[in-house]
Amino acid sequence: MKTRIWETDFENGIPESMYKYRVMSVKHLRELQDDFETIDAEGKVSNNPVFRSYIQEKKHHLPDSLPDAKSVIVIAVFTPLMTVDFHHEGKIHEIMVSHYYDDGITEDHLKTTILNNIIGDNQYRVENATMHVLLKRLAVRTGLGKYGRNNICYVEGMGSFLKLFAFFTDFEFDEDNWQDAEMMDSCNNCKVCLKQCPTGSISDDSFVIDVEKCIPLYNEVPGEIPDWIDPGSHTALMGCLRCQLPCPANSDIATQTQKLDPITEDETKMILDGNSDENLYQSLSEKLRMFKPEHAYYYFPVIARNLRVLIPTE
Repeated sequence: MKTRIWETDFENGIPESMYKYRVMSVKHLRELQDDFETIDAEGKVSNNPVFRSYIQEKKHHLPDSLPDAKSVIVIAVFTPLMTVDFHHEGKIHEIMVSHYYDDGITEDHLKTTILNNIIGDNQYRVENATMHVLLKRLAVRTGLGKYGRNNICYVEGMGSFLKLFAFFTDFEFDEDNWQDAEMMDSCNNCKVCLKQCPTGSISDDSFVIDVEKCIPLYNEVPGEIPDWIDPGSHTALMGCLRCQLPCPANSDIATQTQKLDPITEDETKMILDGNSDENLYQSLSEKLRMFKPEHAYYYFPVIARNLRVLIPTE
């Protein structure tokens, strides 16, 4: 079996082949906030409470812990698509797992990468900015990535299979990446994602989608999935890959899948039946890498509900 991402040694930093970055002066933070406020005022940002909970704290300001920050570093880390085999009634159901899994990269690994490989001097301070900024907008505004028609950020060489991170630092870079938000050129004459979206959330004339029609808004959190979502629309254990898998910008990247450890017959049955115990929580935590055992109370019902859609039972 090929080395899986979390089996890589990150202690001395993330390998250069796995990440790309851009840097920006903190003077553009106000402009990032203006971007959001303009789109919000135009009524293009959903008022769905779940969606708002994801973005409400992102105010694009300097943290109290590093008020003299000079720069923002935004990093994209390649996160390959995973699949996991669920064994059930003598059959193997291969189910996709997108970026929700733990790839083994910690905040310390990212900071080491910044200090050693990006700044080149570990005397400077680096503070996590991920909770302060809208990552996708930051990545596109700095030129690290571009929007797809599906409102997802694409980075060259990674497609849409990535995780974004941002950090403040008191180091002042000579470069300052800042540009207009752009959609990929390949999207101009392509409507693959629009046609593939089962709920019609993707627009023909804007890369701002109708979030309230987007499947991840409902299958990432506890509760009932709305009846208007066709059960056959679901493609992954969490989230949705309908618009990403057929995307031409992902044609080479989507084939670079890796495998999580298989889920046994007994474990699959317990999940589908809604039965659980500490041993199952521990096993799923290790195999799926999507939650820690102490957080199973939240994630197990979500995974069980979604799995029942992906593996229908009589």
